[in-house]
Amino acid sequence: MTTVPLDSAALRRAFGQFPSGVVAICADTGTERIGMAASTFVPVSLEPALVAFCVQNTSTTWPRLAALPRLGISVLSSEHDTAARVLAAKNGDRFAGIDTETGDGGALFIAGCGICLDVSVDQEVEAGDHRIVVMRVNEVHSAAIETTGSAVEPIVFHRSSFRRLAAS
Repeated sequence: MTTVPLDSAALRRAFGQFPSGVVAICADTGTERIGMAASTFVPVSLEPALVAFCVQNTSTTWPRLAALPRLGISVLSSEHDTAARVLAAKNGDRFAGIDTETGDGGALFIAGCGICLDVSVDQEVEAGDHRIVVMRVNEVHSAAIETTGSAVEPIVFHRSSFRRLAAS
């Protein structure tokens, strides 16, 4: 192995070698829909039911979402590559061409996902140029869950691109 300089470009390339799922984190305030994409989502605990994701400290969307009592997390499917790009955009209508469903309390879900979670912010932890956001799961919504999980294939973020899993 070769040691490379420890700078942000090298770290971005190194971190990009790890594939991750993509989620949409969204809410409906009654007057507007707010949302963002995240590829740093992780299940944390079964008891209590907790999940987490990381968000840049410079995000202008997260403070608006964090102030709301209920958020929707939608695990994006392989059919959501356009939605993932639109939700990740810095500008413009993040819901252009995306069908959504609003749950109780304003949790907003992307239509067509295999798994959606209604969550509330539990805590935020400072972590360098990001924050780790831990969320309590209030409800699980599933389009097609079996004992082994959802039958809907996820989209994956790998090496700075959205990708589909290869069929076996």
